[in-house]
Amino acid sequence: MAKLADEKRETHSQYTSEFIAVANKLKEAGGDIEVISAALMSASGIYATYSTSGNEGFLHDAGIEKVTEVYKKNLAYIQEIKKSQVEDAK
Repeated sequence: MAKLADEKRETHSQYTSEFIAVANKLKEAGGDIEVISAALMSASGIYATYSTSGNEGFLHDAGIEKVTEVYKKNLAYIQEIKKSQVEDAK
């Protein structure tokens, strides 16, 4: 079971890096980082809706709250990592 979790973490990290690479490519081509960030969030929201509701569905209020909570927890986790990296660099 731990091996599966490790494989999923590795895959998650790989996919995250690939999305960041696309965002950086758009930035290097002159894209506005705020627009790129907003587009990534939109794509994520569209895909989160698709993954739970399919092409023909949508999220009800409870689903929106559930996805929002996942985003919130993930963002807080990322910020803790970033904070630790900054503190370790001092």
